[in-house]
Amino acid sequence: MKEHIIDNIDRNILRALQEDASLSQREIAERVGLSQNACWRRLQNLNNSGMLQGSRMRLDRKALGLDLVVFVMLRTRHHNTDWLVTFREHVQTLPEIVDFFRIGGDYDYMLKVVTRDMSHYDSVYQRLIEKVELDSVTSYFAMEAIAEDRPLPL
Repeated sequence: MKEHIIDNIDRNILRALQEDASLSQREIAERVGLSQNACWRRLQNLNNSGMLQGSRMRLDRKALGLDLVVFVMLRTRHHNTDWLVTFREHVQTLPEIVDFFRIGGDYDYMLKVVTRDMSHYDSVYQRLIEKVELDSVTSYFAMEAIAEDRPLPL
């Protein structure tokens, strides 16, 4: 991966892709005012620099029956490498955990969990705590998603 400094045209390409990753190269070129060849070269550079990481379709979680979003705050007494490796591997086995952060402050980790309902969340919680020792687990239940899956600010 080579370093790439982005300019306004690159930012416009990235904005267009964040808005709709299914755009063709021709459509992107038209939106940002480039020829198809110039757009292709820029897309290649952005890809080679690691700024583009695949493409995904955003799914409507409510339409899929995934109505409950839970932010789980975790504290641990363990801060050694072995525990962290085990914990990271374990969290990766739980598909309902869609975001996972190590954080500073009163808690050590924050998870975003998406499930159908409270019963489903309880099963995720039980699976989460069965493999690793945690000092405390605090769950915050989202009542409304005001802004979710927003594009990165470019």
